[in-house]
Amino acid sequence: MPDERWGTGMSVGTDGVKSALRAHDVRGAPASGHTDRGIDPGVDSGIDPDGQRAGLGIDPDQLPDGLVIADERGRVICFNAAAARITATPATEALGHHLERALPLEDLEGRRWWQLTDPYGGLVIRVGQPERNLLLPGGREVLVTARYVRVRPLGPVRRVVVSLRDTEGRRRTERSHAELIATVAHELRSPLTSVKGFTATLLAKWERFTDDQKKLMLETVDADANRVTRLIAELLDISRIDSGRLEVRRQPVDIGAAVGRHIQAYVASGQSADRFLLRIGQPLPDLWADPDKVDQVLSNLLENAVRHGEGTVTIDVEPAPSPREGEDVCTSVTVSDEGPGIPEESMNRVFTRFWRGSKRGGTGLGLYIVKGIVEAHGGTITVGRAAEGGAQFRFTLPVGTPAYLL
Repeated sequence: MPDERWGTGMSVGTDGVKSALRAHDVRGAPASGHTDRGIDPGVDSGIDPDGQRAGLGIDPDQLPDGLVIADERGRVICFNAAAARITATPATEALGHHLERALPLEDLEGRRWWQLTDPYGGLVIRVGQPERNLLLPGGREVLVTARYVRVRPLGPVRRVVVSLRDTEGRRRTERSHAELIATVAHELRSPLTSVKGFTATLLAKWERFTDDQKKLMLETVDADANRVTRLIAELLDISRIDSGRLEVRRQPVDIGAAVGRHIQAYVASGQSADRFLLRIGQPLPDLWADPDKVDQVLSNLLENAVRHGEGTVTIDVEPAPSPREGEDVCTSVTVSDEGPGIPEESMNRVFTRFWRGSKRGGTGLGLYIVKGIVEAHGGTITVGRAAEGGAQFRFTLPVGTPAYLL
């Protein structure tokens, strides 16, 4: 019979423990004792004196997923720390017991999974079970993958290797997606209802309205159409940020002039010029960044300061020490106001999806997108409390000089 030992590589993923995590030496039956690491000492498992896997440098307790291994008789010979945490079962209570008792799993219809799958019987061509949702006692849901290890093709099962994964992370992702869909539906419903209502009214009763009334309705339709366009742009940005596909097209950017343009736009729309204070430190390094995305960051931060803050909105643009190796300075932009600020308990959630301050309104996606844009440039963004008591956002952008100019 061939001598199978632990391989030189390991891969743990949605397929569980791959065939590189082969098995212990299967020539002999396991002994009755067990080590504190959950491996039967009666089986030659390739463990060095320090308890590490030979050639791997790790032991099962270092794996992020739960790992359960049963021998050819169905008795558990490995039950790592992650498996103990996920199942709430100490390894000492699982080792040496039959797999069905140590890991009592049921499918979503309440049927016992080990009796359904029968890993040691059935078709000899089976190599395992794909990932699926199963239930532990008490109804806790886990993701389970199984691999059947055979010494030779069509031979008897010598090891059953089971990978366990907690479903909480997946549930959080599903909740986030559900919240995104609900938010989009809510934000789209209002402007689209307005657009539909005004256009239908104008088409049906055009002659009854004065020119001023028609202009007001069309301006409302235009504003609502812009709102829908902004929401769609935000959703596209989120998709690119989450998938790591947010492209940055670097060009020379005059960050001081960009801030000045935003201030002028607010003044033109009715804000007092005295409400804004722009301070630019010199000399600023030459900044290479995506001008459109920098404008998006500035627009969001200034809009938050104007809408939610009070008093003077202060914008400081200055050089700052760069954390990146090979660069002396980077560009720092700080936007602060004199409003009530952000509560301490909320500061760690400011850049998450759907976070909104004390004043409702908006999708709650803006600061999440701002953080994604800044980080796509290789920069950082932080939130804190301004000296005047309001909110303070500070982001830094590396110089980002193209290689051909260095």
